This record gives sequence, C-alpha cells and structure tokens, in this order.
Amino acid sequence: MSIVLDAGALIALDRGDRDVWLRLQTAFENGDRVRVPAGVIGQAWRDPSRQVLLSRSLKRCDEMPLDGSTARTSGWLCGLTNTADVIDASVAVIVSYAMNRDPQVVLLTSDTRDLQSLLSALDAVPRIVKV
Repeated sequence: MSIVLDAGALIALDRGDRDVWLRLQTAFENGDRVRVPAGVIGQAWRDPSRQVLLSRSLKRCDEMPLDGSTARTSGWLCGLTNTADVIDASVAVIVSYAMNRDPQVVLLTSDTRDLQSLLSALDAVPRIVKV
C-alpha cells in the first residue's frame, strides 16, 4: 500500500493529530511507502525548531520532487480542470503515478472536493481519507 499526504495532512500531523500520527506509524511499521510532494512540504514547513514531529516524520517519507515533468503535468491538469492550484494538482499527479505502481493508494487530505475533481480528470480513484 502507498500513502500520499497533502498539506492538510502535514499540518494535522504537525498539530499532533493522533489519527494521522497513528496511520503513519502503522504505515512505517508495515513498510508501506509514504509519499509527500515537495510543494506540499513548502506549504506546511515554517519553523523546524518547533516542528519536531513533522521533521521526524518527513525523514521517513519519500519526498517527491516537483521536477519539470511533474510541473508540466500539473499545469496541464490545472488547464484541463480550470483550476489554479498547481500544488493540489501535483498531489493528484503523484497519486496517479503511485497508482500506476500500486493500485492501493490512500490519500490523506483536508481538501477532498478539489482533489477529487483533479483525480477524476486523471481517472485516478484512490481511497481518500479526510483529515
């Protein structure tokens, strides 16, 4: 199984949300892959001296770069769906990429409506967990 985190999930984790923390701990213990798009980290990262839990968790996650290919695909997706949030689009793109390797992908998000729309345009249907 794979898990993809959006900024809402990172913020919940940073605030000590027990459900998010337990879900990640279980994933790490099971050897599941936890992916975090780089732009999402930028949305949540503010003060590493105060974000110890977030910092510790990110060390165990795969940070997915917003490279040229992902950026272009994310921009294309924004154009296709008439949206403007490239970071949300990059989350959807990373979920879609993950589903090509593992059909059991869970997306932890606080933004279910926007992400469902973006994922729908990619024909990607992960399990979405609202945080």
